[in-house]
Amino acid sequence: MAKAPTVIILNGPNLNLLGSREQAIYGKETLADIEKSARQCAKQLGLAIEFRQSNHEGEIVDWIQKARGKASGMIVNAGALTHTSIAIHDALRAVGLPVIEVHLSNIFQREVFRHQSYVSPVAQGVICGFGGQGYELALRAMARLVAGKGIA
Repeated sequence: MAKAPTVIILNGPNLNLLGSREQAIYGKETLADIEKSARQCAKQLGLAIEFRQSNHEGEIVDWIQKARGKASGMIVNAGALTHTSIAIHDALRAVGLPVIEVHLSNIFQREVFRHQSYVSPVAQGVICGFGGQGYELALRAMARLVAGKGIA
């Protein structure tokens, strides 16, 4: 039996506060709720996932680097680091895996500083504004990518 392709899902700063943080923007769903839904979706798609969250940029960079040779793709919600981290950008580029960027809110309806992403230039696509459902949409797109079917 073939091993399921692994997708690493990385979550950045403050996403551990989901469910209690700015519910008008981020909703009531917790990160644990999102992880549970993502695991169910991945199983249906024949994917294995590693779901992680850190408030520390260096730890996220380490996880990205360790994905080389281990994972088939990455889904990244870098939180505020999306808009500031050249280090995450460089790590994603260096590893060379398919990347899908996810944001719970529509970053283009928010403050102008959130319109810039250092993840987008190295991502195959960006999903924003669909809350936790964005992770499931990203998993569906990633399943197509790792199967060699493209995203179109």
